[in-house]
Amino acid sequence: MRAVLEALRLKRDGTVAAAETQRHKHKILVNAVRYAMEQGKLHRDPLAPISWHVAEPVQQVDPRVVANPAQARSLLCAVSYVGGYKRARGRRLAGLFASMYYAGLRPAEAVAVALPDCVLPAEGWGQVTLHRTLPQAGTRWTDTGRVHDERGLKNRPAGDTRLVPLPPQLVALWREHIDSFGTAGDGRLFFNERGGRPRSWSRGRAKGCLRPAGLSARAGSRQRG
Repeated sequence: MRAVLEALRLKRDGTVAAAETQRHKHKILVNAVRYAMEQGKLHRDPLAPISWHVAEPVQQVDPRVVANPAQARSLLCAVSYVGGYKRARGRRLAGLFASMYYAGLRPAEAVAVALPDCVLPAEGWGQVTLHRTLPQAGTRWTDTGRVHDERGLKNRPAGDTRLVPLPPQLVALWREHIDSFGTAGDGRLFFNERGGRPRSWSRGRAKGCLRPAGLSARAGSRQRG
């Protein structure tokens, strides 16, 4: 049983899994053991005498894989050039990517941002109140049969909210985005030309164009040096 517990700490490639993933797998194992005991398949808890704790992965951020402010501005500028100007595929996504960099929003949180939840002053810092996420799960895995599912905030009680400060750079980008495209029918800031929710493959295609267009190896080495 100790070997099973040790395996909970690892991903399929043998590296240490995230702490929350380890806790989730451990909870599933504990519930499975308790159910087996209820059904009379086990006469005692085999996990009880074993001491186990989450193996914390390295928390330090590697600066070699994180864009610095100058690189981030270059990348956000580059994404605005992706696709034709009339369709504005890249320009519609620039504010979405900016929210992940400047405000640290998860993709599913950024897609769900709506204007009524935002405070976007002409100058200075703003704020957004997060209360839902729109993860892309696929039509087979959602209750509604749609591509995106509507859920609460990750690792938060149902109905909970989170206030996120918005730096002036992001406020300016979002205001410009609203002036150019308005909002979707339900108030969302980010949507495609048909009013739908941006899909992960669309964001992935845009990101694939970013590095060669917005961040050369030489520019990156100058910023790091």
